[in-house]
Amino acid sequence: MATRKEIDGSAGVPQFYGKELRFKREEAGLTLEKLVDGSFYGITYLSEIEHGHRRMPEDLAHHVDRVLSTDGFFGRRCEDVRKARRKGHAEYFERVLGAEKHAETIEQWSPNVLPGLLQTRPYARAVHLAERLPELRKETDARVDARLERAQLFERSHRVPQYWNILSESLLLLPILPSQQMAEQLDHIAELTRRGRILTQIVPWNAGVHPLMMGNALVLDFADAPPFAYTEGQYHGVTVDDPGLVKQYRRSYDLLRATALPPEASLAMIEKAAEQYRNDVHPNRLDQHDAA
Repeated sequence: MATRKEIDGSAGVPQFYGKELRFKREEAGLTLEKLVDGSFYGITYLSEIEHGHRRMPEDLAHHVDRVLSTDGFFGRRCEDVRKARRKGHAEYFERVLGAEKHAETIEQWSPNVLPGLLQTRPYARAVHLAERLPELRKETDARVDARLERAQLFERSHRVPQYWNILSESLLLLPILPSQQMAEQLDHIAELTRRGRILTQIVPWNAGVHPLMMGNALVLDFADAPPFAYTEGQYHGVTVDDPGLVKQYRRSYDLLRATALPPEASLAMIEKAAEQYRNDVHPNRLDQHDAA
């Protein structure tokens, strides 16, 4: 018979929260299945919250408070857990930060900047410094480290999400770093693609009108929770839960996927751009087109 694994509530805020949740659940004589009954979440989701591995969504916290008659305790304290988890990240990004580790699929469209999950340290630092007022070096380092830490999900030996990534070709032509560092950045994306950790497609600069031209989009699917979409601007982010809107985002993403080059051609384009940067020869395709 398997032994009951204790939760170390002293390890941090999420673990303390999870230990209290399990204590209250067992005190009420409820199984995980009984506690999530009537919510949109599965027992695995709740178990990972109890062990401090996953965030408590606000709607689930209110459900738990009702079932356990805990007078709003878990609803009030779930914000403390979110703050503890999002160190180095913007507050509005907190839900994505907790969810991407547990997603079955992540679909992302990034027309203006390479996605955070794919950035190398120099690229992440350049993007961060371009949009921040002067700050202490250690604060910048903490933010860059936090961004790179997210990408460790591609190095796990199990439960690696299927990450489908669509990029605008313009990102290959935008030298925001010195040539050698741009080559390393594109090599990194190509290497993840060749290893099967991600699937990448490129929308050519001359593709014409296409879906999602108005901005970026991220759609996450889960085995034990409802899907949601996320989009962001310069200083804000919006999480979309409404099933109808999530369905629209997914439809637009599917249409964009049909517009993009096939994965093999996209990989070849990334590798060619990396080689051009490596040789410090990277002509602008738009200039070439105009001169033709």
